Amino acid sequence: MITIKDIAVEAGVSKTTVSRVLNHSGKVSENTRKRVQKVIDKYDYQPSESARALIQQTTKMIGVVIPNVYNDFYNEVLQGITQVADEKNMSLIFCNTNENPNKEEKALSMLKGQRVRGVIMALASDNPDRELRTRVEEQIAELNAPVVFIDRTLPLPNDSVIFDGFGAVYRATEELIKAGNKKIGIITGDISLKIGKDRLDGFLQAMKDYKLPINKSYIYYGNFLVDRAYELSSKMYDSGDYPEAIITSNNDTTIGFLRATRERSIELGREIAMIGIDHITILDTIGYKYSHIARDFVGTGIKAMQLLFNKIEKPYSKPKKVIMPFTVNLMGTEKRRKSKMQTLFNSKL
Repeated sequence: MITIKDIAVEAGVSKTTVSRVLNHSGKVSENTRKRVQKVIDKYDYQPSESARALIQQTTKMIGVVIPNVYNDFYNEVLQGITQVADEKNMSLIFCNTNENPNKEEKALSMLKGQRVRGVIMALASDNPDRELRTRVEEQIAELNAPVVFIDRTLPLPNDSVIFDGFGAVYRATEELIKAGNKKIGIITGDISLKIGKDRLDGFLQAMKDYKLPINKSYIYYGNFLVDRAYELSSKMYDSGDYPEAIITSNNDTTIGFLRATRERSIELGREIAMIGIDHITILDTIGYKYSHIARDFVGTGIKAMQLLFNKIEKPYSKPKKVIMPFTVNLMGTEKRRKSKMQTLFNSKL
């Protein structure tokens, strides 16, 4: 019976390289990949799952690596992941990296030692320097288990579940324009991340397509975190020169913006228009409504787990990219109404 070692010898590569080709993971040059695949096809090699598990000494554990446990997005994604894990009678090992690539390396090293069956991962950075990126790619390959990316990805042949951030912010900008706003600004996420740059690009493209001027002072460069959004929003209001409408780039950015807005007794939908990216569930419980672009957080976790188990059961299947849809929920804050004093003045004319 042909083995991975036999394939490696005939193809002139290591067993690790053969494993990477079989699992569609890790860095393998196209020429090497073709050479290994030719030998695999020659012998119609199909390792059994039982042999695979025996060799890898795998467990019934799934690793989950996320960058920010305090963000509602990841909390609800975990609900979806847990739901499927329970159905499959699998256990979870959860790692929070706090957006720190060094902690991410430690998490991957630990998961390798635990011989997990698979990993669902949101990267600490989807735009690392070359050295860091190489180390992360090597660690992912050494896991010898399928990895599914969520939200933030690397250009690797892995399954992924992502959000159309460009399209969502484009649509948010479009809705603000249709509501009569012309001076529009945005509190960005971390634009060193692809997801942050995509959302800024969606705003810029919509303004360009509708032939509206882009005031660079109305682009507030944030980092997807509450404190930075609060700081930027406070400075924006205190300057006395702020846009008619604002877009917030994620749920934490929205919270920071709303905090600064409330402290100054500024009324959304009257003095300033606003659409946020992501729905904040807890605000529903206090009856606070704001226009927003929503995505299915729990559904993202469910879909990621479905892709992971499909890859576990069919390790040679081609990688899939799932783009989660978004919905537009207009609650009135996309418009600016006249102030109470202006309405009273006009009524006396």
